[in-house]
Amino acid sequence: MARQPEGKTTAKVSNEDSALIRELALLLDETSLTEIEIERAGLRVRVARNVSIAAGIPATMPTVAATPAAATAVASAAAAAAGPDFSKHPGVVPSPMVGTAYWAPEPGAKPFIEVGAKVTAGQTLLIIEAMKTMNQIPSPRAGTVTQILVEDGQPVEFGEPLVIIE
Repeated sequence: MARQPEGKTTAKVSNEDSALIRELALLLDETSLTEIEIERAGLRVRVARNVSIAAGIPATMPTVAATPAAATAVASAAAAAAGPDFSKHPGVVPSPMVGTAYWAPEPGAKPFIEVGAKVTAGQTLLIIEAMKTMNQIPSPRAGTVTQILVEDGQPVEFGEPLVIIE
């Protein structure tokens, strides 16, 4: 069992507190700060970035600790939500980059594709925002969209399956 530093306590995190922590973590990324602390209504939250000198890649880590049971439950839920592995599917269109996937060119606009839509080679399937740049993801082949595997606004990793075209 992990030991808390003296004088530190771990409190149960509410949804509102969790949203505050996410906002602070995003603020760290946007401003390149390494640490931010806020106190309001008796709640004190500190979010700090661990900087890996060897890799040169910062990782934002909130200082709120989760209990081992909660961490296991989250990992189990993530594995269950992942579902089948589409990465080996012959019609998969993988993400060519890390970023945030969007279904439409702007909020409220008609999506580029829908399940059941016929697409042509080169047609834009969705866009991925990476480093404040919107990158169109073209269809590698003609066919019918049978599945869209990402949600609008979802962060995606390199090689992650985005769409199935058959």
